[in-house]
Amino acid sequence: MNTSVDLQTKLKNLPDEPGVYIMYDADGNILYVGKAKVLKNRVRQYFHASTNKTEKVLAMLSHVADFKYIITASEADALSLENTLIKKHTPPYNILLKDDKQYPYIKVDLKADFPKFVSTRKLAKDKFKYFGPITQGGARAFLDILGTAFPTITCNHNFAKLPKNFRPCLNYHIGKCPAPCVGKISKADYKKIVDRAVAFLQGDDSIVKQVLTQKMLDASEKMLYEQALTYKRYLELIDKISQQRIVVLNKLVNYDVFAVASNGKNTVVNHTMIRGGKVVLSENMAVSDAGISEQQTLASFLLEYCQMVQLCGEIYTNVPLPDATDLSQILTAHRGEKTTVFHPQRGDKRRLADMAYRNAVEFLTKSQSAIDKQFESTQGAVLQLKQMLDLAILPTRIECFDISNISGVDKVASMTVFTNGQKDTSQYRRFRIKTVEGANDFASMKEVLVRRFLRMQTDEDFGKKPDLIVVDGGLGQLSYAKQAMDECGVDVQIVSLAEREELVYTLRNNQPIFLPRNSYALHLLTNIRDEAHRFAITYFRKLHGKNAIKSVLQEVDGIGEKRRIALHRHFKTMDNLQQATVEQIAQVPTMTKTSAQKLFNYLHGLD
Repeated sequence: MNTSVDLQTKLKNLPDEPGVYIMYDADGNILYVGKAKVLKNRVRQYFHASTNKTEKVLAMLSHVADFKYIITASEADALSLENTLIKKHTPPYNILLKDDKQYPYIKVDLKADFPKFVSTRKLAKDKFKYFGPITQGGARAFLDILGTAFPTITCNHNFAKLPKNFRPCLNYHIGKCPAPCVGKISKADYKKIVDRAVAFLQGDDSIVKQVLTQKMLDASEKMLYEQALTYKRYLELIDKISQQRIVVLNKLVNYDVFAVASNGKNTVVNHTMIRGGKVVLSENMAVSDAGISEQQTLASFLLEYCQMVQLCGEIYTNVPLPDATDLSQILTAHRGEKTTVFHPQRGDKRRLADMAYRNAVEFLTKSQSAIDKQFESTQGAVLQLKQMLDLAILPTRIECFDISNISGVDKVASMTVFTNGQKDTSQYRRFRIKTVEGANDFASMKEVLVRRFLRMQTDEDFGKKPDLIVVDGGLGQLSYAKQAMDECGVDVQIVSLAEREELVYTLRNNQPIFLPRNSYALHLLTNIRDEAHRFAITYFRKLHGKNAIKSVLQEVDGIGEKRRIALHRHFKTMDNLQQATVEQIAQVPTMTKTSAQKLFNYLHGLD
């Protein structure tokens, strides 16, 4: 690679100390953040002509114009700082995992008088006993199985404070709760049910299979085929979990095994999770990383992944990690329990690491084109968009705004967010238009952007500053967007996307930019625009339906505020209310047969 004199000088002056290095493009955008035990050795590897480099590294180096570094006191500090900077800047050539990997668990307070099983995604050091993670079927299915085979309470009532005339809920009548609330079962008998449920959660599925099989047969005999099918699906789920036992492991051990495989172009990490001697998960993840070695990529992956997923204290890898000790210390501090990262040489743990590696290789071989497409349609599309629109800043975070209304009624707006080319649904926001009269989409867009820009200056929870804002429409919407930006004194890249021709307008001139129809850049823009439109329409329909019910009910004699609220909570939409019978309306709290008949007559134009 050809490098400038300044860059070559900086390479010669690199220190012999641990630290973090940051790669920049010509516009000052951060492309990659890495750590090094010795900065001089690691950074020079990128620019050394004889070093074997992957395609990802070569692609990144084609954009690199400069680098900086931060010296740290130790390699452990460099590892921690690297992760912090990656989360802050989300560089396109680093591993960027979506923070949605919190598998559900089932927890129960076994010391309670009448324990209750509930699902959770957060583990804590408290009075509860946790079972999981649940990687097959979901927590809801497990709770349904428990409620069917081992009926226990699901309510939050304080049994000591219930009134004397308290009646058990529907779950008691359908056999999903033994109703300890009204003394239908003793503490001792209830404890027996809980013990059997706990045994099932710990791997003993013999009783639950018997119960579900009998219920399936009974339902089938009564011609309750849909119910019988539900029991059949529960049994299939239990069988699927049972078949995942590892033959070579005859003890109840908990391991997390990671293997990395690369073909020079793409990289895959396999996570094999063993709980109680069973494989409960084997997941392959394609990762984008411009690290020099597989070991560097896997170490960076583990640091981010282990903060998203609840792992056990024993982590094994298929390759030796030079910073395994430091990584273990950081993960120990994060988990609050001793955690070790180790490369096994022999025995069961080595066989598990080899199995994980074979899974990663197979996925890499069979999914090559899909992995390529995934990168090109996300991080690759972001890079392409910057180039095609000649943007000053890499659009890592893109926000898109859309307006929705009918004849100026119930005006709403949506803000959708894509980070590194992928949906970031936790950052989506909705707005109700407050100041604009009538159907003025231009003024509505300006109002929403003014509110967004003001929140950008004062509210960090609303999301960090966008690198690019996309407004749905043409030059008119773009002009009002610029007015909002100027009034708020902020500087943000803004473009508009005209829907029919898919033309892109920028603030530089009035001439549209034609992006190739088959370009990933255009697909990214249209995807975020369509997502904003969908999100706005969904909110509008919800709001419009709610207001429609309120508007109609205000015109009916005998329907006051309490009844309006109760009717809306029960029927949700105007269509549901219009389709209801008099008897169904009368069942709503606070309604009587007379008031239900009046409402029914009004809705259907009857005298």
